[in-house]
Amino acid sequence: MVKIGREVPVASMDNSGKIIWAKQNEIQTVNIKSVGADFEGTDGERLPLAVKELGTCDLYPQSLKHNPNGRFVVVCGDGEYIIYTALAWRNRSFGSALECVWSADGEYAVRESTSKIKIFSKSFQEKRSVRPTFSAERIFGGTLLAMCSNDFICFYDWAECRLIRRIDVTVKNLYWADSGDLVAIASETSFYILKYNRDVVQSYLDSGRPVDEEGVEDAFELLHETNERVRTGIWVGDCFIYNNSSWRLNYCVGGEVTTTFHLDRPMYLLGYLASQSRVYLIDKEFNVMGYTLLLSLIEYKTLVMRGDLERANEILPSIPKEHHNSVAHFLESRGMVEDALEVATDPDYRFELAIQLGKLEIAKEIAAEVQSESKWKQLGKLALSTGKVLLILY
Repeated sequence: MVKIGREVPVASMDNSGKIIWAKQNEIQTVNIKSVGADFEGTDGERLPLAVKELGTCDLYPQSLKHNPNGRFVVVCGDGEYIIYTALAWRNRSFGSALECVWSADGEYAVRESTSKIKIFSKSFQEKRSVRPTFSAERIFGGTLLAMCSNDFICFYDWAECRLIRRIDVTVKNLYWADSGDLVAIASETSFYILKYNRDVVQSYLDSGRPVDEEGVEDAFELLHETNERVRTGIWVGDCFIYNNSSWRLNYCVGGEVTTTFHLDRPMYLLGYLASQSRVYLIDKEFNVMGYTLLLSLIEYKTLVMRGDLERANEILPSIPKEHHNSVAHFLESRGMVEDALEVATDPDYRFELAIQLGKLEIAKEIAAEVQSESKWKQLGKLALSTGKVLLILY
């Protein structure tokens, strides 16, 4: 079977909702914020975006990516890279590269071959040339520079290219949170959420102790492993949003995975606009779709996971009532059943939680309210077993 054209669109979105994509070597741009406030699209509906011609590319793009502040875009293809200005599409730098990746603060690295990596400053000046001791099949940017063989990944600091940590895993993709404290490593069958202990690394490097071939032992801490294949992923705070091999749009907070939408075809994540509480995806036909993912819900779950219940409770009123049962299920899964009972709105679910906690008076109120015979029976059995029959009789 011969496949004509690309399955994955060559596209990138900056933090303000401006998208640049390549169709062959034609470069076009759209702006999500150009869709008027009067447009009330449903989740998954194609956005009516006005496409503007930005220019052409001097090579056939196989990848395209904004730098962290959105001012520049790097295009890779045909064994070369070109960095353009995002607004006027002016050529700022170019050279040989199989891949080019950005650091968190706008430096970049290129992989010229499996044995040669070059690091450049924000002003496009070459800083360092590195020859890894293994065959570098992939590189990844972010807080640290990562180089991968087919069997392991090595993380290096950008400043001096010192080995920070080697991890034995076959890496398909890598996603850093904006904070630089969390990273998701995606393999063919699973993904791993790791915490990067930068203070531990810094104090180790400052001590002058030698770093062996495994790197700094406590540089990373494995927080969670999930047996799902990640197609594309992005971070929003401490929340990892991804779509899986079944084309479900999921998010993971503190190791708990929630499915938000079932996608009806292959789509690829572009980014998240917190001001709209919407995540944006693109399909191979360059249609852009938005899906609601409440920032308040993400922030609430994140604070609960961190144990900051006081701040979590301050956010709770900003979460719409129709999402409170979802919040309650999350709290129950964390063992916080009493909190779940306070938040839940569905009578059946509240009854279950009240029974679970042995709170017969609350269960009695719900049973009387919904006039359910089965609930009265369940309540009666529990009252008998706990010696509280009088409580439900009066």
